Parts: sequence; C-alpha cells; structure tokens
Amino acid sequence: MKPQRLVIVGGVAGGASAAARARRLCESCEITILERGPHVSFANCGLPYFVGGEIVRQDDLLLQTPESLRARFNLDVRVRSEVTAIDRARREVHVRELPSGREYDLPYDALVLSTGAGPLLPPIPGIERAGHFTVHTVPDVERIRTWIRDCKACRAVIVGGGFIGLEMAEQLVRHGGLSVQLVQSLPQVMGPLDPEMAAWLHRELEAHGVELFLGSPVAAFETPAPGESARASVVVLADGRRLPADTVVLSLGVRPRVQLARDAGLEIGSRGGIRVSEHLQTSDPHIWAVGDAIEVRDAITGAWSLMALAGPANRQGRIVADNLFGRASAYRGSWGTAILRVFDLTAGCTGANEKTLRAAGISYQALHLHPGSHAGYYPGAEPIALKILFAPDTGRLLGAQAVGRDGVDKRLDVLATALQAGMTVDDVAGLELAYAPPFGSAKDPVNLVGMAAQNVRTGDVTTAQWSDVPSYVPPGSMILDVRRREEREKGFIPGSVSIPLDELRGRLAELPKDREILVSCQTGQRAYFACRLLTQHGFRVRNLSGAWRTWDAATRGGRKP
Repeated sequence: MKPQRLVIVGGVAGGASAAARARRLCESCEITILERGPHVSFANCGLPYFVGGEIVRQDDLLLQTPESLRARFNLDVRVRSEVTAIDRARREVHVRELPSGREYDLPYDALVLSTGAGPLLPPIPGIERAGHFTVHTVPDVERIRTWIRDCKACRAVIVGGGFIGLEMAEQLVRHGGLSVQLVQSLPQVMGPLDPEMAAWLHRELEAHGVELFLGSPVAAFETPAPGESARASVVVLADGRRLPADTVVLSLGVRPRVQLARDAGLEIGSRGGIRVSEHLQTSDPHIWAVGDAIEVRDAITGAWSLMALAGPANRQGRIVADNLFGRASAYRGSWGTAILRVFDLTAGCTGANEKTLRAAGISYQALHLHPGSHAGYYPGAEPIALKILFAPDTGRLLGAQAVGRDGVDKRLDVLATALQAGMTVDDVAGLELAYAPPFGSAKDPVNLVGMAAQNVRTGDVTTAQWSDVPSYVPPGSMILDVRRREEREKGFIPGSVSIPLDELRGRLAELPKDREILVSCQTGQRAYFACRLLTQHGFRVRNLSGAWRTWDAATRGGRKP
C-alpha cells in the first residue's frame, strides 16, 4: 500500500533524493523531512574546497534550501528538528525543535532513516581542545576559516590520511599558505589503494611541503610545554615525538549514526550500520534506511560493508522511493568507486584491493602498467600508474586503481563500468573507446591493461610483483634490466644486470639457463618483449609487473608518475 504520510529523518544526499523522487511518483503524499542541522541539502564533498577558497561563497555549497524544496516539490522541510525516538507500534516519531526545545509527535505510514555518519573521535586525551576541528558540516568549515584567520594560524597538523585529510592538506598548503604535517596511524595514506599505488601520493605530498608521519598513532593532544609555541595543542605521537600545532584537523573517519535505530529495536549489523534488505528495508517493514548509516553488500566479496560515499546514497534514496510507490527496485551492492585530487595528481580506485581479496580468500592476479594519457606523439601526454586485479581462472575483473596527472578519471570510470557489468579482461581488451590524439591512443590504456592480462592468462608471460624482487637477488636467480643505459643511470634495482633490449639477441650467451631471470625495464613493455624472446630461446623468465617505475615508487616513495 502506498504511503500517504512519508517522514524522512535526515536530508543531504540520501534523504533529499528520496523525498524528491517520492514527490515525482506521488503528488498527493504528505512528505516531511526532519533535519537536525541548519542545512537540509549541502555538498559535503565540497567542504575542503570552501576552506581553501576554491569554492568562494558558502551559498554555493547549499544545493537546496527548505524554501526551494517547498516551491519545487511541495516538501515540508523542517531544519533544526531532531528526531529523538521512534514509536514503531504507533508509527510516530518524537521530534524536538532546536534551539527552542519544543517537542511533538509526528505520525508516519512509512519512515526513511537517512541519519548519516558522524566524525570518528577516539578517546585520545585532549582531543576536544580548542583549535581542533572536524570537516563534516558547513558550520564546521566556517569555524576552521574563522580560527585560522583570527589566531593567524600558520602550522596545521592533520590527523588522518583518508580522502578528507588529503584534500585538506592540499587546500591548507596551496590556498591557505599553511605549513602542514599529516599524521597517519597506518603506513600509507588513502587506505583503499594498495601500498605501491599510495606511494605516488606520498611523493606528491612531500614535493609540496607536506611532512608525513606514517605509521604514527597519536597518543595525546597536550598543552604546550615551556618553550613550545602552539595556538591549538601539541600533537604527541606514540613514539614520543611532539608536533606543535596552531590548528588541528581531525580526519579519522566516520561512524554510522545508528542510535535512533538501535533504540527503536531495529537490527544493527556486525559492521555497526543499520541492516537492510536489498530493497533497503530495515527489520521493520514500515521503515527504510539509506546512506552512510546502513550496511551494504560489497559487490566483489559479498561481505557486509560500510560505504560513506555520496553517489551510492543518492541512488539509494531513489531506490527507496521506487519501492515505496510500487516500483520494485533493488540495490545491487557497492563497488567503492572513488577519486580525489592531491595537488597535481589524481588518484582513484574501484572494486577490491589486494588486502580485501586476501581477507576474503579470493584468488587474484595483479598487473601494473604505465601507459600514456593520450598518444605519445601528441604534446602533453602523461603516464598513468594503472593497476588491475583479476580472477586467474575466469579473467573476471575484481578491482582497479589509477594515479596520474591526466586521464585518470576517464579510465577509472570505464573500468568501474566494466567491473559492474561483470566483464573479463578479454572484454576490457576488446572495448571500442573514443580515440583522437589529444584524448587517447588507438590502444587505450584500458585496452592495454586488458591485453596485458590476456598475455598472462594465455601463458605468454609470467609476472612477478615489486614485492618479489628480493627473492631474485643472486645467486638463486638473476635480475635483468633491458632499459637503455641513460635510463639506468637515473636509478636501477640493486644487483640487476644491464643488457639493453636491442642488444639482447646478440648477448644471449651471457644469460644463465639454470636460473630464473626476472626481467625489468622502465614500465613493463620492453620487459615483455624481452620475455617473449628469451622464452623462445629456452630461458626461464618472469616479467616484473610495472617494472622500474612501480618498484621505485613502492620502495623509495616514487618519482612523478
């Protein structure tokens, strides 16, 4: 039965999209949005860029207002209205208006929870000191801007190296002119990337003056000691190092806001989010939930997961409205497709990374390439560090990651589409993609990575990963560098032997047939050519996937990709 009274708790991506879609499907339904904050629909993802001034006006962050939603969709939007309880038996929510404190009950036929997630603030001593900020709402970033201006902050410590932490580092350096130190408890930034891919970001951050403290948990935030100058606090690391800060940005992740659902007796999943069906219905048939507050299925592993991303939340809002008004619709799960800019680099990922696949017990093959963003003969081509993960038996694509200065978003979106379509590397190799010299190559990077995977699956070449290099140090085996000598002079893998590719046929007698040879070049293509040559002459060889560039990035922080 279609609801006549629809109440939505929370706006922003999921709640607002559910309300707008519901109105398009039912003109007569009473639709009420209850939002405890001052803004019903704002651009969370734009907040760092407002801090840095790339987005100039606060109003540009406000996608819709209560007035605009009422005018266009006839929605009853009540901001600063907090839902404190759900009475499932009576189908009512208890509402408290802020700041007046007035309370009332509001009945519903159907209830949608879009309560989102809140900043994760672990119990670190001193974490709530003045000058410490999260980046979660428009008032949050206004407070940051005011603090930096009024206290003339010049040193910032960012705690956390996820998306918001990295974007804030860029903005505070590039547009705020601050000295920035970034502290991360993990040994890398941007956890969804595998470590050798994240290494490109480490190099880019350091090149722009951001000092990294990786694998460094915070033990406390303290008052400055005598001789220390810090307008906010001194960030004390677990190893005893002290970082004076004029402002501290806390970017430690988010936690689903589920207390309202928990108090109402709704099922909460093992990951801490509201458990929903594929139709986004909770354990109560009259209550649905969307966005950062819910658990969803990881589309690769099938495991329950949390995905705090705006795109999925928007789609979930639409799906809920469809189900409410008689259009059966299911959420297929999340692939975790995400992208960010860090100074002059773009980095993104889709699907599973190696850590996730290992934890799920899923067999995979990893492959690295460094193709150009467009035709090499056309000016301005930039290499892309591109990685895919695929199933060895079927060739099905399992995940992809990319880092570069140009063309990353285009390739990532193509691979995300291929991933969601269940394509194999053979399908990817055969994709017909737009080509003209300023935009791509006749063999697009997406095609090339599929073709390279085909070579592996057909047995034309066997690969090794950057982490395998130590096992090839003599006397057990041999590392062969087939680059030109001028390339090798800029750096090489210790213990490797140099024979340029164009000299290789004439120098086969210098190579051992009783040991396996690991072949490397600059990016992997010439090493593949060498492997094919050597294999047909009876040598046992492996191609170093991603070659020198990947190994160098993973082990020494990388050069410009």
